Amino acid sequence: MSPTPIELRDIAKVVRRDVLTMVLEAGSGHIGGSLSAVDVLVALYWEVMRLNPERPHWEERDRFILSKAHAAPALYAALARRGYIDVKALLTFRKLRSQLQGFPDMHKTPGIDASVGSPGQGLSIANGIAMAARRDGRSFRVYCLMGDGEAHEGQVWEAGMTAAHHGLDNVCAIIDRNRMMGDGSTEDIVALSPLEDKWRTFNWHVIGVDGHNIEQLLAAFSEAASVKGQPTVLVAKTVKGKGVPFMENKPEWHDRTLTEELYEEAMKALS
Repeated sequence: MSPTPIELRDIAKVVRRDVLTMVLEAGSGHIGGSLSAVDVLVALYWEVMRLNPERPHWEERDRFILSKAHAAPALYAALARRGYIDVKALLTFRKLRSQLQGFPDMHKTPGIDASVGSPGQGLSIANGIAMAARRDGRSFRVYCLMGDGEAHEGQVWEAGMTAAHHGLDNVCAIIDRNRMMGDGSTEDIVALSPLEDKWRTFNWHVIGVDGHNIEQLLAAFSEAASVKGQPTVLVAKTVKGKGVPFMENKPEWHDRTLTEELYEEAMKALS
């Protein structure tokens, strides 16, 4: 039986608490952009994607590419809670010889479909996998989660043109539109608005969605799966540091460690 939206929201709280614990234990890590992406990951891994944690290399599984690789804590927590890795392994994040590197490594971590790190490359990887699926007659879909700051990278738009040119309707991109980067607001650094119109101009099917509303996310992913002849992008409006009031919309929490006192305060906010 599929989890209810209420149950998915409870799972998202658990994943967010895992993120905080991982960063505290590691003494480093990207918190803000991990917390903003959690609800998208929960919707995908618990309801939307076709997958089998007991068979992480199952050929017919849907693929997921974390182009915003710095949000690895959120992905690792989701994989652990979904059964791909031991939850106890989360405490080894960023430690020597851990299977949970600072950025995802498909050769170390079950459930990772692509090794990523440099911003802007994920959509190109997703396109290649989608083209291979089409060539091989496979029906799986490819999901790619990007940060909005990534849209400053030219490769993103090259990949966008490529996906549209080839009509890759088995590609679904998600933009974590929290409007914040490590150095401040995306709109102050290089304005992206109107972001949805830009993707429409590139001939993508565009869906604007509240990236923290589980029901909206599920409906948007369902719509995306029905689109033919075009790739789809969800522009998910989110809050950097979501769930922890003293972190929300604060660019300084892009990459910052926690003290024990701040950890306890944040965990109380997510209780």
